[in-house]
Amino acid sequence: MIDKTTIIEDGAIIDASAVIGPFCFIGKDAVIGANVTIASNVIIKGKTTLEEDVKIFSFATIGQENSVIRIGAKTHVREFVQIGTQESEENQNIDISNDNFIMAYVQIMSGVKIANNCVLTNAVRLYENVTCQERVIIGGLSTVEANNNIGTGVMIGGASYVNHDVPPFCLIEGNRSKIKGLNIIGLRRRLNNSEDIEEIKAAYKKIINNSIDKELAKKVAEESPNTYVKLFAEFVSNSNL
Repeated sequence: MIDKTTIIEDGAIIDASAVIGPFCFIGKDAVIGANVTIASNVIIKGKTTLEEDVKIFSFATIGQENSVIRIGAKTHVREFVQIGTQESEENQNIDISNDNFIMAYVQIMSGVKIANNCVLTNAVRLYENVTCQERVIIGGLSTVEANNNIGTGVMIGGASYVNHDVPPFCLIEGNRSKIKGLNIIGLRRRLNNSEDIEEIKAAYKKIINNSIDKELAKKVAEESPNTYVKLFAEFVSNSNL
């Protein structure tokens, strides 16, 4: 169902099951998937694809003429979010995977990649080419500067300013942000095997204690049989920390 006040440009592909509210604008290159819900006053431009069961809330603005944006299945984009709306001569692609929750007033700039099951709370800003691996939680009013990589399972505290990579499973906060330890609650929710958690703790203490030892991280990544420890150590060894 499409409200009669909404403008749909010729060429847009909209599944018959989609619901689009009043006073929206859907550009000619948009692809709207099955069971997508778009509330009132939403603007969608460029080559934007909304996969099945995506929900876009009022006053969100997604894309501009040269952008290529994918929003994965079951992702929710709340009010006043801006995704890829800035003009840029650089990478215009934005890829947001499945089951993400993007809360009000978030800004996501060009080149950003967000994996599955991430939560960006109110007024978060991700600058160009930021990558968030899966299960990242970013607290409200936080900013991640351009070209940084946020590892899987990271939790970023509210009102933080992040200007460097953040290793998997870590807890980080502050302006400027510092690694405060491991996201133990997140690890317990994610991993059933307590031995895995203990091995991650041990690797963290070795590699990130008073200072970060990237050479040791590389050695641990090569030698550890534990998948999660290897993931953590390899990330650190290749990071900008």
